Amino acid sequence: MAVGDVSMPHMHVVKGVKIGSTEAHVRYPNRRDLVIFQFAENTKVAGVFTQNAFCAAPVQVSKAHLLETDPRYLVINTGNANAGTGALGLKNAQQTCQALADIAGVTATQILPFSTGVIGEQLPMPRILAGLEPAISDLSEAHWDAAAKGIMTTDTTPKGASEQFELDGVIYTMTGISKGAGMIRPNMATMLSFVATDAPIAKNLVQKLLKTSVDQSFNRITIDGDTSTNDSCIFAATGQAGGVEISSEQDARYSTVLEVLSRIMKRLAQLIVRDGEGATKFITVTVEGGQNTEECCEVAYSIAHSPLVKTAIFASDPNWGRILCAIGYAKIQNLDVEKVQVWLDEVQICKDGGAAADYTEEAGAQVMQQTEMTIRVNLGRGDAKDTVYTCDLSYDYVKINADYRS
Repeated sequence: MAVGDVSMPHMHVVKGVKIGSTEAHVRYPNRRDLVIFQFAENTKVAGVFTQNAFCAAPVQVSKAHLLETDPRYLVINTGNANAGTGALGLKNAQQTCQALADIAGVTATQILPFSTGVIGEQLPMPRILAGLEPAISDLSEAHWDAAAKGIMTTDTTPKGASEQFELDGVIYTMTGISKGAGMIRPNMATMLSFVATDAPIAKNLVQKLLKTSVDQSFNRITIDGDTSTNDSCIFAATGQAGGVEISSEQDARYSTVLEVLSRIMKRLAQLIVRDGEGATKFITVTVEGGQNTEECCEVAYSIAHSPLVKTAIFASDPNWGRILCAIGYAKIQNLDVEKVQVWLDEVQICKDGGAAADYTEEAGAQVMQQTEMTIRVNLGRGDAKDTVYTCDLSYDYVKINADYRS
């Protein structure tokens, strides 16, 4: 069961984007598991991908195709990651692109493939190929909700975000979906996200907007510390709502687009954490007083990755020594522990490196019992600040991953 508000909003139509899906029976019975996005001509597309050395075949193909042309189609399957599949896996990803290109009347390099699911198994190609035409036949501007469901694996809920905004009197839309629940950590994770707007944006700015927003969203979440082989995030700008193209960061409209995209990306990223495998609590870890954002993130991730911290939170046990331990083994040079302060929400548990004089176990336990909480740390060595988002570690996380291939 996901934590907090994970409801799907009204998913506004993005002009120039159509989506279709079908039941290809890749792995799951009686559910849509093959999704196709169609972009209008001249859509500008950008992507960021996993940093795992064993990156999946579709990641390799998508990165190569993005360098060659402006994509017109995305094809996504769930249930099988097509990762760790060698030369045959690469051939299968390329064959999928060519088959869709033949149906759609475009070149294979104008197709970006994506896969998510079990690693180390070959794609069931007859099912994938047979599903392409039904998915194409299902194309509609209104199928964002179906797509959000169609890309799920161990997710318990579909994930979406959508906003409309105005630039110089023109109303634009930005809508996106994501999936992910496990094998999640910074530098992207077992997550897929697809966001599109109908605003006119120059190609180089589309990539810059994506990178900037991802750094403060998908690169600020962690569930289990495992960086996946398949994570991908795509941002597309169709330009189909009209208006003058945004071609410079100095354009006043650029900052508005970045604000909207950042909100969309942060919402999609936080939905992944809220739906973390077996999660019962949503945790914000904020570290301030650092010399730079890098060391703030180092401490925040150290806390957020700690199985001992995460299991204590699951048990509502205010065992705050585990938090201090995680701060201490973060790779911070010359950390003066006597300047460290720690809070659970507004309850100070550590003052000047030791127990706060007015701290009580009861106050700490009360915060720990909440489904949402903030761990705030001040390192007392600078003005930098950063935040990551995580969840607790429950019995169900073990069960879900133990039974994943069953």
